[in-house]
Amino acid sequence: MKNNQLYILLNNEEIVSAFVLSNTNSGETAVKWNDNHAKAVYIDRLGVNVKYSKKGIGSLMLDKAKEIAKTLDAEFLRLFVVDINIPAIQLYTKKEFVKVNGVYNEVFDDGFVLQEYGYEIRLY
Repeated sequence: MKNNQLYILLNNEEIVSAFVLSNTNSGETAVKWNDNHAKAVYIDRLGVNVKYSKKGIGSLMLDKAKEIAKTLDAEFLRLFVVDINIPAIQLYTKKEFVKVNGVYNEVFDDGFVLQEYGYEIRLY
């Protein structure tokens, strides 16, 4: 929030959905992006309140993220998704994100590892 990277969708005072946009991601060098030299923005921590599931909110938020990324002159919007998160993968594919080669292994302090796939969409 202090970096003005958090975007929140509210319904009255209730958080419906949120995501972060940033210029970097810790896994950005772990996969083979279409163009490593193009300006990219990363969407991270996209979440939808369970009360609003299956209402198109995730799709709406991805559209908003694309719109914001374009205003930041990004050529690509990129993200990582955990390999077993099938609903999210289906959403990203539906929204025309393309899976890239490679896997990012996000390792946590306790040794827990998440395998994540990289997805991207060209904005221009």
